[in-house]
Amino acid sequence: MIALTVSLAVFVGIALGLLGGGGSILTVPLLAYVAGMDAKQAIATSLLVVGVTSAVGAVSHARAGHVQWRTGLIFGAAGMAGAYLGGVLARFIPGSVLLIGFAVMMIATAVAMLRGRKNIAESDGPRRIPVVKVVAEGLGVGLVTGLVGAGGGFLVVPALALLGGLPMPIAVGTSLVVIAMKSFAGLGGYLSSVQIDWTVALMVTAAAVAGALIGARLTAMVNPDALRKVFGWFVLAMSSVILAQEIHVAVGIGAAVSTAVAGALYLACTRQDFCPLRRLAARSRIGLATG
Repeated sequence: MIALTVSLAVFVGIALGLLGGGGSILTVPLLAYVAGMDAKQAIATSLLVVGVTSAVGAVSHARAGHVQWRTGLIFGAAGMAGAYLGGVLARFIPGSVLLIGFAVMMIATAVAMLRGRKNIAESDGPRRIPVVKVVAEGLGVGLVTGLVGAGGGFLVVPALALLGGLPMPIAVGTSLVVIAMKSFAGLGGYLSSVQIDWTVALMVTAAAVAGALIGARLTAMVNPDALRKVFGWFVLAMSSVILAQEIHVAVGIGAAVSTAVAGALYLACTRQDFCPLRRLAARSRIGLATG
């Protein structure tokens, strides 16, 4: 199982390198259900994997000048405080509850990936950083990271772009610095009560980093938007597996059916000749006009 875990970690890293984020959301399920770790050990180990892979990614972005250090360090410092607190608080929360929370995080990440990143208009000049808002946002996002072990890039990037006024490429690069900082802080919080298998953790981390480097080189060969949407649906489907394992099989089946229906509607709406949602919206407008 360890060999299978390490092999799958490479594919998680490739997804991370191709997508620029989101791939690490599969690390906890991989460690919990394939490697056989308990929930808290899987989350703690995932924080190490996410932290190292984000740090490696941040180096290349920094070399390209895509890191705003002042904003990143302010956000990251607040995120570290929240993540450490989350890691410490996790000892009082049952592992099944943490995994359910992680499933919710997966759903939110999948929805964000399906919606895609919106371009945010750049300001004419440097924008004054609302330090209080940045710190508050950093604490909140860090707390979530520390509790469930996910980097939360889909939360960090918009926060940096909107609150810090950063252009999207710089927001993405800076987010990797923030994610690395708060992941390591969350790991520190977990290590106060959780023992991890360092041999397995380092093997999985090395595999994920290698995969991320491979994925980064493959970006020119694939359509990132199409891949992001496919991966989003996959993450959404995987969340139903966790819900089935941690709550009840019926809940997982319900989530899987909902995902299948939503996927079918999405595919239908990508075709010009048929879209149930478009027709329903048109009927609603007609009803409102006649009413």
